[in-house]
This record gives sequence, C-alpha cells and structure tokens, in this order.
Amino acid sequence: MDRTLKKTLLNKWGLLFLTLPMLLSCESNFKDIQRINKVTFYPSGDAENILLNYVDSGKTKAILKSTKMLDYQQVKYPFTEFPTGIHLTFFDDEFNKNYVVSDYAISYATTELIDLRGNVVITTHDGNVLEADQLYFDQKNSWIYTEGKYKISDKDQSFTQGIGLDSDSEFKTIKAKNSYAESIKKD
Repeated sequence: MDRTLKKTLLNKWGLLFLTLPMLLSCESNFKDIQRINKVTFYPSGDAENILLNYVDSGKTKAILKSTKMLDYQQVKYPFTEFPTGIHLTFFDDEFNKNYVVSDYAISYATTELIDLRGNVVITTHDGNVLEADQLYFDQKNSWIYTEGKYKISDKDQSFTQGIGLDSDSEFKTIKAKNSYAESIKKD
C-alpha cells in the first residue's frame, strides 16, 4: 500500500475516533439544553367540583359548574382551563335561562376568548339549539363562531347543518359558511 494512502487513511480514522466521542457528548448536552429550556408551568389554582355564581348589580348573570378548574394566572398569557368540561347557565335581561355544555373549555383572560370543545351544546330559552365539536365565544363582541361542523335547530325541529358559522350570541345574525343540510318544518 502506498505510504501516502496509508497515512491518509490513518489520519481519517484517527479523526473519526477523536470526533466521535465529541459528537456523542454534544448530543447529550443538546438534550440537556432542550430539557432545561422546555417550558413547564403549573396552575396557580386548582379546584374540584366548583359552583361559581356571577352576580352583577345584585342580579345573577351566570352559574358555572365544573368538576375541575385549573387557573393559570401567573403565565404571560393568563387562562383558566376546565379539562373535564363545563355546565353553564346564563341569564338574559329578562332572567330567561340559557345553557352551555361542553366536554372541555378554556378561557383566555387577555383576549376574552373562550374555546369550547367536545359535544358543545348551546340551548336558548326560546328553544334554539346549537351543536358543534368546537365553538369559540368572543366575550368582547358577544360573538360565536366555529370553523368546524355545526347544527342549529329550533323548537319546531327545523335545522341547518354545515361547516363554519358566525353568529351573535343571541342568534339574531347568523352567517352559515358552508351549509349542506337543511330541514324546515312547515305548519
């Protein structure tokens, strides 16, 4: 074997054996750095079997029930999470009862946005029912919307189904994006 070729091969193998341990140790250090930088936060409040009454000017506006509430008010963007869902009864100005039920909910304090997920059902005092897999409620604008599937029915069992919906919270202005089923019951 040529002396130059032999020297080159020895140099390459030597370089490989010298750099391999460094590469492996960098992998370990990199994983340690990732673990250190991983954001982990814990709730500042944790409550079970809650019953919250919201009263304004001496009038009950809402009653919230949940089996679990996690409060994250100490993070940069504070939120409250209801991992086991909510049962909400809210009252309009005439003290009519309206209901919201979902399997999961999260309320963002800064944006005043509520994200409801899993078997979301809103029932109004006059018999309107909105069902969706996921629904957002913008508290600032009293606006409800979803990009997912929905079904709206009224007390006469007329209904509209589709994908994507925008509506005011009283269902007076409804914009259905992609309706694919409708049934109107005639008297």
